[in-house]
Amino acid sequence: MPVTKLRIALSLGFLVVACEPRVEEPVPPSRDVRPEPIGQEAQASESRPSKARCIHPTEDKPKRTLAQKGPDPACPPDDLAKPPVLREGKVVFTDAKDETVSVEIAQRDRERSRGLMYRKHMDEERGMIFVFDRDEVHQFWMHNTCIPLDMLFVDADGTIVGIEENTPTMNDSTFSVPCPSRYVIEVNAGYCRRHGVRAGQKVRLEGI
Repeated sequence: MPVTKLRIALSLGFLVVACEPRVEEPVPPSRDVRPEPIGQEAQASESRPSKARCIHPTEDKPKRTLAQKGPDPACPPDDLAKPPVLREGKVVFTDAKDETVSVEIAQRDRERSRGLMYRKHMDEERGMIFVFDRDEVHQFWMHNTCIPLDMLFVDADGTIVGIEENTPTMNDSTFSVPCPSRYVIEVNAGYCRRHGVRAGQKVRLEGI
């Protein structure tokens, strides 16, 4: 609680007592507030580099080539007589001439687990987006997936943090990039090269 303070001064040999006006005590800063740097400390702060965003750059040439075009002849029959119908949205590649892909949205566990399994064809402007609750380093595989794919790993603000190109069909190896992502977009293998999509570019999600 603020209080009135007394000031004692010696003036012309007499003891003078004067009351200072009432002042409010300063409110202590919260724990998250840091004092502004001054002098050399401020210069050092300005010259200190900010934390870099994690981007796994796209290589000049893909590290994998497709063994074959079209669906894998070993593709098994669908294990569901009536595959689920997912709601759809759009992914706009704003840094690649606004190319747009219509995507099925896999958001629940069973939808993400199934993914694009058993598909034998997907149009060029089609794909699937996997939506997660938080940014993590996500790993994918191609179990029972019969068409080769490009996998784009996208963080929460729409930045493509890395791409796995030409993932092989019917493969139980894991595919990932060493950067956290919130979304993973699957399109036909070679789509990224054909349309100039690279890591570090932005996407805009519509209806997702």
